[in-house]
Amino acid sequence: MQIAIIAHDAKKELMVQFCSAYCSILSKHSLCATNTTGRIVSEATGLNIKKYLSGKGGAEQILALLSCNEVDVLLFFRDPINHNANEAKQDMNLLRLCDVHNVPVATNIATAEALIFALERGDLDWRENGKPLI
Repeated sequence: MQIAIIAHDAKKELMVQFCSAYCSILSKHSLCATNTTGRIVSEATGLNIKKYLSGKGGAEQILALLSCNEVDVLLFFRDPINHNANEAKQDMNLLRLCDVHNVPVATNIATAEALIFALERGDLDWRENGKPLI
């Protein structure tokens, strides 16, 4: 499974803690992230993470992957309190594409834990079986 990881600045440490706690599950999958988030998670956990550009560029690259239905799970720890209009629009585009392609998405640690346990049980295997061959 391809898991994309994004975290707003105020949630990066929480993402590190989450990925550290579930490193054994995450290590069984392909991971990608925006550059800064990917770098700090990788340094803290040793996970192999494909890193995209920093800032908006990386999120836009992950948007492109979502557009092509190449992401199976999105872990997107958002800061609902401190964000600007540009971030809000980008956030909505990420969430919209998850809805378009039926990509399970977690925007907080509670749903992330539910998804990680579902992933471990195989409950999300339908994502791999239902993808068209390109």
